[in-house]
Order: sequence, then structure tokens, then C-alpha cells
Amino acid sequence: MERFLVFFLISLMASGAHSASFTFTNRCPYTVWPGILSGGGSSPSATGYELGSGASTSQNIPVPWTGRFWGRTQCTNNGGRLVCATGDCASGQVGCNGAGAIPPVTLAEFTLGGDGGKDFYDISLVDGFNLPISITPTSGCPVTSCPANVNLVCPSELSIKNGGETIACKSACLAFNSPQYCCTGANNQPSTCPPTDYSRVFKNACPQAYSYAYDDQSSTFTCGTGADYTITFCP
Repeated sequence: MERFLVFFLISLMASGAHSASFTFTNRCPYTVWPGILSGGGSSPSATGYELGSGASTSQNIPVPWTGRFWGRTQCTNNGGRLVCATGDCASGQVGCNGAGAIPPVTLAEFTLGGDGGKDFYDISLVDGFNLPISITPTSGCPVTSCPANVNLVCPSELSIKNGGETIACKSACLAFNSPQYCCTGANNQPSTCPPTDYSRVFKNACPQAYSYAYDDQSSTFTCGTGADYTITFCP
């Protein structure tokens, strides 16, 4: 979250007159409900969708902007409220309306128009994992992806199950709330918060994604101004 806010402060120092187009594509064999949360900048015209298997939808977001996207799964209408087994934002609606995802959840994080007008983006498993995601920019910028189903290798002590099947995988920080896993207290520096056996489970499955708080070097990507992006679920 600190990195999320720092990126937004940087973006406030840059100006941008364009909008970035985001296309959401669902290649999962089930329906996904994408959620959107703004951390700074203009609010998107929609903050959530219902996306059937094989479907796509797009929207423009004015730059500068900081925010995140994720996928909700196994959503049902419960007494007139939308309730999701993973990634729920507890809005009770298709739109998340300013509410964030309840972890564990795979996040696609963005700062548009940041330092020097560049975009910064990453896939984060710091709050755990619920489904595979990829980010594909235009303009020849790097693709980043978490294509593996981490639920298949999730340790039992991190696993969230439904009917005996693992549907999401907690981070060790979320599961144990310990400084050594959350990089807090005396462990609030990279030198005192190295990777753990738990974070390596996520990193081995998805080498390009953030596996814990200080996993920056191989997980943050940049793109020049004017890029558009495709967020793919189950790439």
C-alpha cells in the first residue's frame, strides 16, 4: 500500500492530457467479475463488470491515475446482493464503488503518468492469489504475467477451500500476521525482511509477480506515455 501511495504522489507532479484504454479479457472457463479501485486521479466510469468466459470489455481512464484491478470469482446473487467467494469488495453490486478487494486476491496495480510521465505497473501477490492475470501494454512495452494457478501448489496452512477445492491462497502475512512475513516492526527493511519459504511458493509459480513487500527488482515494470493495456484473466 505504501508503494501504491508513493506512485500516486509522483503522478501528481506529472501532467497528462490523454486517456489510457484498458481492455479486460476473460479466458477463464468460468465467469469473472473484474473490480476496479482508484487510489488517485479521476474515478473510472465503471468500477466493476460481469465478464463471461471468452468475453471482453473496455474503458478509458484519464491520466494521471493510480489504481488497481482484480477478478472476483464464484459470485452469486444473495438476497439482491452480489456476493463473491474470492476477491469480493463487499459492495453488493457489480461495481465496487470505491471499495477494495478482500484478500487473498491477485492484483494488477498501475500508476499512469508517473515519474517523467511514465507508467508503472505490476502484478502483486502480496495479498495472496485467487486467479491468474496478465498485463499486456501497447507500444512494445514489457508484458508481465502470473499465468500459473498458484492454488494448485498452495500450502494447506495458506489455503482457502470451497467444497474441498482450494479457491484462493493467502500470503503468509495475511495468514500469520507476523513481522517476518509482513515486513513490519524490526523487519521493515529489505535487509531484515528477505524472501521466505512461503513467498518462494508464489515467486516460483509466478516469477514476474510481487511475492512479498520488498520483491521490487523483478516485479515493477515501466512504459512510456500513451500506452493502452489489456488485462487478461487466465492468460
